[in-house]
Amino acid sequence: MYHAIYSLYCRSYQRIMKIVSSMMPWPEPQLIEGKNSLSKLPQMIKNEHIKNVLIVTDEDIISLGLMDHFLVNLRNENINYVIYDQVISEPTIENIEEAKNIYIKNNCQGIVAFGGGSPIDCAKIAGARIVKPNKEIEKMKGLLKVLKKLPPLFVVPTTAGTGAEATLAAVFTKPKTYEKYPIMDFSLIPQYAVLDPLLTMKLPPHITAATGMDALTHAIEAYIGKSNTKKTKQWSIKATQLIFANLYEAYRNGHNVAARQNMLKAAHLAGKAFTRAYVGYVHAIAHTVGGFYNLPHGLANAIILPYVLEYYGSSIHKPLAELADLVGISQTNDSSQQRAEKFIEAIKDLNRKLNIPTKITDIRERDIPVMVNRALNEGNPLYPVPKILFKEDMSKLLQKIKAS
Repeated sequence: MYHAIYSLYCRSYQRIMKIVSSMMPWPEPQLIEGKNSLSKLPQMIKNEHIKNVLIVTDEDIISLGLMDHFLVNLRNENINYVIYDQVISEPTIENIEEAKNIYIKNNCQGIVAFGGGSPIDCAKIAGARIVKPNKEIEKMKGLLKVLKKLPPLFVVPTTAGTGAEATLAAVFTKPKTYEKYPIMDFSLIPQYAVLDPLLTMKLPPHITAATGMDALTHAIEAYIGKSNTKKTKQWSIKATQLIFANLYEAYRNGHNVAARQNMLKAAHLAGKAFTRAYVGYVHAIAHTVGGFYNLPHGLANAIILPYVLEYYGSSIHKPLAELADLVGISQTNDSSQQRAEKFIEAIKDLNRKLNIPTKITDIRERDIPVMVNRALNEGNPLYPVPKILFKEDMSKLLQKIKAS
């Protein structure tokens, strides 16, 4: 009886959210795409009459020299900049506050987020703190807790995975409690985004793999959820097709510019899809596992995805069968169940080719009860998943994912 009542509550909440979402204005970043497109960004910043910018990045980006030409071009346009490069793999409250303070101290007028999902998330939340100086970060978690226009935000992704340049979400971590919290607000959608494949050429294969599977998870969870729309389904389909066609090539031949560009496009489309249609329990589990064991988010998603899809069972046979047809891995006489199973097997096969493990070895038995609660607190009632799960379901899933 409890399960039925709680499921009704979750579905009612999700229906209301879908209606509200359909009535909201969805801003989209202005895109600069293609080889060497980063060279156009300084002029765009200048066109916004910005003379001082904060660049949020990490030490790896600096050491790889990915920003060198960009910084020269900024100077050529007489744009001053200050760099915050201390963002760690899962941005913390300390990272965000440090970035915010540097922005204020240097009288910056805009923010450039340069890197993967972590610098982008850090920049987004730092922007929120700049315009809401009296609101603590923890009080921004959840939906629509910012509601104020951020400073101009220019995003330059150097991985093809998060799609953060298109989303209203950002995630921060509380290191002492191993908790990861999402902040979701329309104001977090950046104004400008640069999709330059040359910036992803130096990505190590394992990061190419994990971030690519992150994008695939976004596309699939958006497609199978109950808040998808005609537009989000189109974006999810295109992203899924691009990923199946290009991820392994980008992984094994990182200098293939076309594959890199296609993966950036796929990540962007998947980001647009899931920011409107939401994600599901794959992300809820990945966030809590990542918080506990510092497991990279894309890698966690890649491992968890097949387990959750299998657990959903018949509730997703139809949408997965459709995706199987669209990526060309089904036969005409296959049933919906057979096509869905082939699609899940194709994900497992892609993981194998990308050398992604099948289990998470870090999970400790004693942590599972806390992780169950955190994953469900994130997923319910917000995520419009195909099938509502409860504590016993989440516990079974974590046992399956955990290495023996």
